[in-house]
Amino acid sequence: MSEKIRVGVIGLGVMGEQYVRFYQEHPWTCVTAVAARRVEQVHAVASRYQVEHELLDWREMLAGNLVDAVCVALPDAHHFEAASTAIRAGKHVLIEKPMTCDLGEADELVRLAESSGVKVQVAFNHRWLSPYHQGHLSIAQNAIGKPLYAYARKNDTIFVPTEMIPWAASTTPAWFLSSHDIDLICWYFDSEPVEARAWGVKHVLAARGINTWDMISAQVRFASGALATFESGWIYPNSFPTIVDSFVEVVGENGHLHFDRKRESMELSTQEKFTYPKNFLSTEIFGVWRGAYPSCLDDFARAIHLGRATAVGVRDGRRVTAVLAAIHAALASGKSEPIAPLIL
Repeated sequence: MSEKIRVGVIGLGVMGEQYVRFYQEHPWTCVTAVAARRVEQVHAVASRYQVEHELLDWREMLAGNLVDAVCVALPDAHHFEAASTAIRAGKHVLIEKPMTCDLGEADELVRLAESSGVKVQVAFNHRWLSPYHQGHLSIAQNAIGKPLYAYARKNDTIFVPTEMIPWAASTTPAWFLSSHDIDLICWYFDSEPVEARAWGVKHVLAARGINTWDMISAQVRFASGALATFESGWIYPNSFPTIVDSFVEVVGENGHLHFDRKRESMELSTQEKFTYPKNFLSTEIFGVWRGAYPSCLDDFARAIHLGRATAVGVRDGRRVTAVLAAIHAALASGKSEPIAPLIL
């Protein structure tokens, strides 16, 4: 492909604007269209990054010849319609995590993507974090033996569901946070998840009129016999020195791996506060946006440009959706729930 890949961005919230910035700066891509519901938001982003087409309906982006690829950065429960419409229109698609919050929709995206020939990548950007990637290599090289157990937590400060995202009541901390950890552990275990059970607490956010879970603790059993616990929540006080507390442990038959990303190797104290600045996922270095998140976006462009498979595909996205669907079914039933296998 000699000409630049024309990219459209659907949704201009926290992640969407970052997509616009990255692909407008990338040597192989240019952003030709952006779409969101609020006209002032669309105009501000389009003006900031010199994007030609400002749209209030993403369907207009896909109806014509404005783009070759799209990034779907809508709220969790709204990925399917935009992604499926884009695939049917022959556009390459990058979908924010989770791929979808409905298992039937996830199955349909697998069918559409695998019959279309377009590139589809799910933005599980943690696979590009160098410590996590090294962990995968260590397991593949049998450094700790067969993985037997994993524990992963992601806990946000209450700023996230009350101020950062206005749609917290339409999702849960497991969909929003554990999706990353579930993808990571499935990648590490290289085994299909088969059963889930879960417990949750609703108290703090419900009292503020946000009807979603404060904390969720889930256990997943894999076909290999391995077990994993996934903890997610978003009611840490805002005084906590970082927005997210993230930790992963993998125990093997001959060793273990620990990944403590709370500090990310840096502590900062000033006269006002003590913090752990985040820098592994993304940071600007010498004027260039670098880190795991930009690397994930770069690999999507490379898959299109070089005609190769995406690093994280629809089957990976579907597996995470299946696990989370079972976790939420277990929350509702109070019983263990099977994780549905993919049947095409």
